[in-house]
Amino acid sequence: MQATPAPPPARTPAPLAVERDYHDIPGTYVFDGKHNRLGYHLNMFCKTLDVASNRDLFRQNPAQYLDRFPITDAQRNAVLERDWLGMLRLGGNIYYTFKLAIFDGMTMQHAGAAMSGTGMTVEDFRAMMAAGGRPIEGNRSRLENSMRQASGATGSDTALTHPQHAVPESSGSDREPAHG
Repeated sequence: MQATPAPPPARTPAPLAVERDYHDIPGTYVFDGKHNRLGYHLNMFCKTLDVASNRDLFRQNPAQYLDRFPITDAQRNAVLERDWLGMLRLGGNIYYTFKLAIFDGMTMQHAGAAMSGTGMTVEDFRAMMAAGGRPIEGNRSRLENSMRQASGATGSDTALTHPQHAVPESSGSDREPAHG
């Protein structure tokens, strides 16, 4: 008679809140599984604004309309106060929260400026995007920013802490000549 093999050892489930590399990027709120679970009901509220009759009900009494959804007090306040960055931090997905922005007559540039968290104007946001987006300096890593502040270094000293990010200075002579 053959012995019954022992059951495999119990596995410890992985924690739900795993620290990710992208959590180190300032101003970045990646809509991952954690944010999906956190903001599910907030996003489902925003999705209801696709329907004209729901928009009418929300317009008539926003607080009462929000009572239909099991959102947190913080999410509720963010919606009522139109705290766009707060909604992202509380699990809002940009595509769903933009439905609320459209409801308010905003453009994506308006929402982007409001979500910047810097008090940026719409014109400043447009200019930043036309110039290629957020500058890399100060936006690469929260850890790098804190190390730079602790050492008293300026933005130009970044290569000292992260040489892989150093970009050689250009004299402008490496440009292709214009052909006409």
